[in-house]
Amino acid sequence: MKTFSPTPADINREWYLVDATDKILGRLATQIANRLRGKHKPEFAYHMDNGDFIVVVNCEKVKVTGNKLADKKYYKYSGYVGGLTETSLEKMLAAKPEMVLRKAVQGMLPKNRLGRAMLKKLKIYKGSEHPHAAQTPKTLELQNN
Repeated sequence: MKTFSPTPADINREWYLVDATDKILGRLATQIANRLRGKHKPEFAYHMDNGDFIVVVNCEKVKVTGNKLADKKYYKYSGYVGGLTETSLEKMLAAKPEMVLRKAVQGMLPKNRLGRAMLKKLKIYKGSEHPHAAQTPKTLELQNN
């Protein structure tokens, strides 16, 4: 028996719609990252991008546990002396809630060009409207525990 190695012709990508209302940020990010990588499929291969497209709506309604709203910080460095800026999770959720979920998922994907290709299949929107109705995404119920 030979080992099955998938080819690009074997890839079948689906579109899924995820509602982030009252979901815990980290747990939601891990389940999305697994879907983007394709680890839920039997033909998963580490060297290929065979994951699905994920559309996330209501990203501003995501929840966090503990004191993370005040304690968790996001850092950005401009490259200049004194150019380090820090933003708390609370301010980031108010200003750019899409970036909070994107950075959480990005940290769980490979740090190479394959990971960047996987991240392009993630579409995050504030509110319940999205422009991907033509792709007829299936509703995906993710666990919240």
